[in-house]
Amino acid sequence: MPPPHPDDEFHPPTTDDPAWTETCWFTFSVPERRLSGQLYPFFVPNQGVAAGGAYFWDDHGDQLWNCRYAKNFWHLALDDQPLSDLSLPNGIRYRCLEPLTKYQLGYDDPDGGDEIHVELTFTAVTPPHYLGESHHLDQPGRYEGTITLHGERIDVDSYGFRDRSWGVRPQFGPGLTSSPAPCGGYSYATASPQDGFHSITMNFGDGCLNIHGYLLRDGEWSNLTQGRRDVLDRDPATGFPRRVRLDGVDELGRELHADGRCQNRLGLFLNPNLFTVNCLTEWRFDGITAFGEDHDNWSAPAARQFFRRQLGFDPA
Repeated sequence: MPPPHPDDEFHPPTTDDPAWTETCWFTFSVPERRLSGQLYPFFVPNQGVAAGGAYFWDDHGDQLWNCRYAKNFWHLALDDQPLSDLSLPNGIRYRCLEPLTKYQLGYDDPDGGDEIHVELTFTAVTPPHYLGESHHLDQPGRYEGTITLHGERIDVDSYGFRDRSWGVRPQFGPGLTSSPAPCGGYSYATASPQDGFHSITMNFGDGCLNIHGYLLRDGEWSNLTQGRRDVLDRDPATGFPRRVRLDGVDELGRELHADGRCQNRLGLFLNPNLFTVNCLTEWRFDGITAFGEDHDNWSAPAARQFFRRQLGFDPA
């Protein structure tokens, strides 16, 4: 087996900043069950600690306390293990099978019992997509395997996503990832190895505009050069998205118009200054119906202000 690519391993911190952080996120779904799952470890090497989150939710339960399963362990000891063959004390297991292409994933509840057991393989359908010169990559792929949830074995065979980032990620400030943007989005769908899209959007005052993304149409891949994400409808009881739209144009001049209907929702803090509503989303684009996700992302202060106003707690 060839050695892992450097981006499959931990990166040496480029600064002694205690906020230097590395992530390795995998997300998958069982669309016919409206069931989503994600594994999200968060490594802080200059502090010698890691966090490990595992979340599973469907259309019944949209909070950490009422979803199908959720545990996030903070301040785990960051042992001297390669990321390409990793076992965290919270139960997450990662193994790189083919560089930048194929990964074996596992998870078991560290408290024991039959509440959750995960055995999955992720196989990429495109090369990674890097965000400019920064230290971030995104990649669509196919998940195959099983999860056992509360004693029920569930087959998984669907498209999903992964991303990686490494660099300084402060947990303070009014905006997302130390930017002035109070909110943004993360949207994607994969219909096949020939058709799909992805967009990261940030709101710097003119709406949620694309800063990074791609369009894959008829097997031809191209960067998105512009785009906009709009939430068209929100649940009056929670403020969480119910319907979203993404419009964009790629480097080849091709237009993307995608309408998304959220099939489930989970609101959670992925870190102390990133509140997100993660939604399994049925997208319609180019005459295709495909599943993916939409994330409604907020800094902590912006989330409090927006959702309190949305729910009528504070005057607009």
